[in-house]
Parts: sequence; structure tokens; C-alpha cells
Amino acid sequence: MIEAEGLTKFYGPLAAIRDVTFQVDKGEVVGFLGPNGAGKSTTIRILTCFMPPSIGTARIDGLDCFERSLDVRRKVGYLPENVPLYTDLTVRRFLRFAAGAKGVEARRMENEVARVTGICGLDKVSNRIIGNLSKGYRQRVGLAHALLNNPPVLVLDEPTIGLDPTQIIEIRRLIQELREEHTVLLSSHILPEVAQICQRVMIINKGRIVATDSPANLTHQLQRLARIIVEVEGGDGSLAGALQAMEGVQAVSPQDEEGRRWLVESDRSRELRPEIAGLVVGRGMKLLELRLVDLSLEDIFLQLVTEESAQDSPEEGGQS
Repeated sequence: MIEAEGLTKFYGPLAAIRDVTFQVDKGEVVGFLGPNGAGKSTTIRILTCFMPPSIGTARIDGLDCFERSLDVRRKVGYLPENVPLYTDLTVRRFLRFAAGAKGVEARRMENEVARVTGICGLDKVSNRIIGNLSKGYRQRVGLAHALLNNPPVLVLDEPTIGLDPTQIIEIRRLIQELREEHTVLLSSHILPEVAQICQRVMIINKGRIVATDSPANLTHQLQRLARIIVEVEGGDGSLAGALQAMEGVQAVSPQDEEGRRWLVESDRSRELRPEIAGLVVGRGMKLLELRLVDLSLEDIFLQLVTEESAQDSPEEGGQS
């Protein structure tokens, strides 16, 4: 549904992105991650027909984003990070105007506006002036705008920015429900949000895609050491040394100031939990917790970005 092949974009002599290639299948919800200046916004602008690539092609539902830009725009609902709204209009009047601009037929307009206001929880404020709404509600108006005319592809740039915790949960639930009828590309700085919503993530750094897979598969590929949380009661202060002395243990790190909770990093080829349990019980302590922990999406992101930054890479521009 979304295809990028060899996308490169130059700003003068500097490349914001280089050879960006990926595919998002119908019904997928894919997270697009990267540090500031990595090339996320440049890629999104190309996919949403705001500008052409210098090299390469981008397609939405098989249509070239440069050669068929008007047709592509009909198939894409775009929520930018800073939502452009007519703040002197009511929510309903703005959505009616936007629906007309998107080609919604007059006989369908009222039903379509009612549909998107209902989906985005705007019924109670539909007759209020947009300029008088909270930032969270304005974000909802932007999402409703993106959903008008039911486009098959949604590109959402920071969709929960400015929302309160309750609204964030509601928008996350909405995005998960949208996958039944839409393909979603989601750009966000809130990594736990991406992990909860997205089936797959793409990480871009220095203008290049450095990883694309599910969070679980990336964890399996990148986690070089087994990480085990050990929590005890009744320790005598010597547990860390005893854990460190075990065969296969690479590092032992305290997780609290009381010396009750430790992170043990060990060779993944060995299963140390039975030995750790025996060690703790044998030293007269109560074992409160013993579990494996995976890398979080933040850990994966930082590891990939740090590794890429340490390597030689092509110069890229400050545009993001």
C-alpha cells in the first residue's frame, strides 16, 4: 500500500535522506522512528506529495506520488505534527469545508462529518469555535480532518501530542481500530506508544533506514546478553559478588539503593535462573523475583542510533 524505493532528497549539496527503501502492506500499523534531523519529516513530505524526491520513487496504492499527486492525495489522510486549522470556524463548519475540498459529495457531506466527529469524540464540541478549544481537542479535529472521505492510507505525525492521559488512551485505541480499514504510518517520539500500537517499526538515522521489523524480532536480533532481574529479601550485602562470580555472568548492576534488586547480564547460551535461585536460597535469603527482561523499544532505538553514529556515514542535511 505504501512503497518507497531508493528515495533520496538533496537540499543543495546535502542529502537529508539517502536510498530510503521500505514497504507498508495493507492493514499494517507501522511506526516510523528516528532522532531529530534523521529524515522522518522529509520522507513523510515526499509520501504526502508536498515535495518530490531528488532520486527514487514513492507510491501509494500503486500510484506514483510525483506523477499522480492529485490521485495520491485522495488516498492519503495526513495529520501533521502542527495541525493547520481555521480557528475562527466551528468544528462542524471547518469539517464541512474540508470535506468539500476533499471531494465529498454534497449529499454525503453531513453523514461524513457526523461519522468523523463521532469517531474522534467531537460530538460535544462540534458547534464550538476551534480557536476556543484545548490543544487536545484541536488535535482531534486534525485527526477527523485526516479521516474525511475514508482514505485507505493514514500518515500520522505525533498524533497524541498535547493530549491528556485519558485522551491518549482513546486515540491509541482508535488507531488500533483503524487498521481494519486503513494502512497507518505513525511517526512518534513516544516510544512506548509505538510499541503498544504498531505491529512493526522502522528506524531511520542519518537519512538511512537502519532497522525494520517487529519490536519482538528486533529484540531477539539485538539482545546479545540475557538480562535477569533478581530481587531478594534478607540479603547480607555479598550477593552481588556471588552473582558476579557465577560462570557466564558478564555484569551485575544494582537496581535500588537497598541492595535487594539486581540486574544480571549473562551469556545467552546459558540458562542461569535455576543456578541463581539455588544460590539465593542457599545463602538463606528469600527470593522475591527472578525473571528475564527484554530490551525495550527505547533500548533498541538507542542501541541502533548509537551504533550508527559511531560508524562512518554519509553527510546529511539538518532538514528532518
